[in-house]
Amino acid sequence: MRKFREKTLLVATHNAGKLEEISALLAPFGITCVGAKEKGLVEPEETENTFVGNARIKAHAAAKATGLPALADDSGIEVDCLGGAPGVYTADWAETPNGRDFAMAMEKTWVACEQANAPEPRTARFRSTLVLAWPDGRDEVFEGKVEGQLVWPMRGAQGHGYDPMFQPEGYDITFAEMDPAKKNEISHRADAFRKLVACFEA
Repeated sequence: MRKFREKTLLVATHNAGKLEEISALLAPFGITCVGAKEKGLVEPEETENTFVGNARIKAHAAAKATGLPALADDSGIEVDCLGGAPGVYTADWAETPNGRDFAMAMEKTWVACEQANAPEPRTARFRSTLVLAWPDGRDEVFEGKVEGQLVWPMRGAQGHGYDPMFQPEGYDITFAEMDPAKKNEISHRADAFRKLVACFEA
């Protein structure tokens, strides 16, 4: 694994919450994180059909544009009875003319499960793929996941995205009913981050 020896990392996201989360994770290593928005970067088109493919597009585009090492992630939910959909198209399922509507997307997902006559439990998993890319074209990939099942109706007001319909394995509450600190300990992104940190350790 290539070790990260620089002091500044570009986080290839325009999401302030995600930038804050990654900055806090890497602060103990003396790493300063800057966001794509601060650098005036345009989000590249995600044309791949895998999480790692889209994360690579974002990370390498940012590294090439700025000359800084860049970190990008791509994540989503896979539903087994839907053949792994929505998968890399998780955010697309929530798109409306007025922005993303995840309540609509969750209902669409449950209706699709019903139309497939899928027996319960309707197993699913969240996946997160992180790509750390350097300006010389090298990269490292870190993948995380959390297994669980879909529930209906939606439950809970915490979290975001599909959290109100996802019940992680071993729990009887959804991510949206869970204390955020607890969710962050067991989530797909936490799993990927635990692997990423090895790059920053001496």
